[in-house]
Amino acid sequence: MRGALVADTGGILRAIAAAPDGTAMYPEFEAALLDATRVFVPALVLAEVDYFLSSERGVMRRLVDEIFDPATTYEYILTSAEDVARGLALEERFAALKIGLVDGVVAAVAERMRALRILTTDRRDFGALRVGARFAKPLVLVP
Repeated sequence: MRGALVADTGGILRAIAAAPDGTAMYPEFEAALLDATRVFVPALVLAEVDYFLSSERGVMRRLVDEIFDPATTYEYILTSAEDVARGLALEERFAALKIGLVDGVVAAVAERMRALRILTTDRRDFGALRVGARFAKPLVLVP
């Protein structure tokens, strides 16, 4: 299924994970990135990915190079004040999930960019979240 998607931290980490021989450890995540027409990467997600790749600086540098290369499908999304406010509103609305700010912002960016496909490993939380004016639109989890 082609289309734009918003990348969550776990989704990016799996998509770029490689075995010692260089093959994808999670080919379905890599394929989802390659198949997307646009891959929106919220700034907070990139910061969180950097934290998890603190001992893999070469991998992080290659990812940053790809994200900021205009020839790729990546689009870096600055986190606006509105995204933070909406993320917090989603966090409050779905308090039982305990989603946190980063996941709230991922959902807020998906809503703002009208890209409801989320590359994520967090099926429980993103599967339960709803966005839109009446919190009626489900997110589509990829892969």
